[in-house]
Amino acid sequence: MSNSDKTLGRIEKLRQLLTGATTLLIVAQDNPDPDSIAAAVALRKIANTLTQTACTITSGGTVGRGENRALVRYLGLELRPPGEIQFDRYPLIALVDTQPGTGNNSLPAGRIPEIVIDHHPIKPLTRSAKLMDIRTRYGATATILLEYLTAAGIVPDTPLATALIFAIRSDTQDLGREATSADVRAIGELFPIANKRMLSEIQRGSVPREYFQMLSEALAHTKTYEDVAVTELKAIDNPDMIGEVADLVLREENTHWTLCSGLYNNRLLLSLRTDQPANRADKVMKRLVSRKGSGGGHLSYAGGQISVEGKTDVQIAHLRECIVNRLLKQLRKETAGRDLVRAPQIAF
Repeated sequence: MSNSDKTLGRIEKLRQLLTGATTLLIVAQDNPDPDSIAAAVALRKIANTLTQTACTITSGGTVGRGENRALVRYLGLELRPPGEIQFDRYPLIALVDTQPGTGNNSLPAGRIPEIVIDHHPIKPLTRSAKLMDIRTRYGATATILLEYLTAAGIVPDTPLATALIFAIRSDTQDLGREATSADVRAIGELFPIANKRMLSEIQRGSVPREYFQMLSEALAHTKTYEDVAVTELKAIDNPDMIGEVADLVLREENTHWTLCSGLYNNRLLLSLRTDQPANRADKVMKRLVSRKGSGGGHLSYAGGQISVEGKTDVQIAHLRECIVNRLLKQLRKETAGRDLVRAPQIAF
């Protein structure tokens, strides 16, 4: 059966689930990235069009990165915080760009969603969903949702097309990271509809002055171990900075692996990046958090989290040291670290 036939079958299954349901709750990632945002809006469009089902989109955490905030503003999107949601009042719950049991969404424990659409490796609880569509070879969940739109005969409007193309470009780093022919086709279909000026404006989303202070502190607290760079952030109010710093440091010409950690809401959050995808960042991350927390991702990028509730500063420092040692041991690197940047010499 071809992918298009499978998608048609899933659209029919989705229609059956939506028929008779007055509301659908769409759960995006906590601290959602463009792919999660765009996928949620696309699923809402499909539900509204197929069966006029009313939808609510919820996401925990914050929308931190400047471009993500610009995307949400452009879409006029209201992301309801989980604390305002009575999950048991929704007959249908859908997860997009995330899955139950991953630790990166606010779905209550014990609640199995009816719908799961994602491009990350499948989780055991996902198999209990009535409709699950997990395509790990796809570079973005937005690509899957575009295929749903096409199968349902729905042409995305300009804002949705703009969001979808930005999501695909973001998750695949302009088709340079784990992109497939499906992602390339999706870009080609969306580009004529998208608002090119807004794509540029979203990409250049403004950031507060505190962003630069945090960036300065991050670079000052980055150590290198051969071609591995490790950054440790203190308590932060913008968890997106962790991935942003990991991406930035990876651009250093002699660095091929980056690990950035930061404390947020009693959790130690981790972002791992590599430009050597054969080494499997997702598997490395799972070993880093093994028996301590949860984690996963893709070939070249991954994330994880470990609860530090009730731990002292000394215990947290020891945990971070343990994580770094695990990383260096896995990658077979030296344990003597060097500062990435030297403190500036101030002349008077």
